[in-house]
Amino acid sequence: MARIAGVNLPNEKRVEIGLTYVFGIGRNLSKKILETSGIDLTARVKNLSDEDVNKLRGIIEKDYKVEGELKREVLSNIKRLKEISAYRGTRHARGLPARGQRTKTNNRTVRGNVRKTATSGKKRSLEKT
Repeated sequence: MARIAGVNLPNEKRVEIGLTYVFGIGRNLSKKILETSGIDLTARVKNLSDEDVNKLRGIIEKDYKVEGELKREVLSNIKRLKEISAYRGTRHARGLPARGQRTKTNNRTVRGNVRKTATSGKKRSLEKT
């Protein structure tokens, strides 16, 4: 099992897909990393040699921010927006959509409101036993 940036890559997946399990690496970046390292896109993670895994690990650690470092950066950016009272920061603080989505409808899950189905309004009577 290959371990890169603290994440275990699934053995049965292709390397191109397996790398996307690391936070901060998507399909395009995965392809770019594999081209740089010279590893075949269609190879399975379980078929990678230790040398290939070390090559991937070195490229990722040297050139890209992933996992904890990237998450810290994102959180610090959001914190900065809140501190300077930017519009996006206030939206993050209130737990509302920050990227211009409409809020009159379609943001129930963000607000925490889950739609309840309407009933007849008639209360159930207690059965006497």
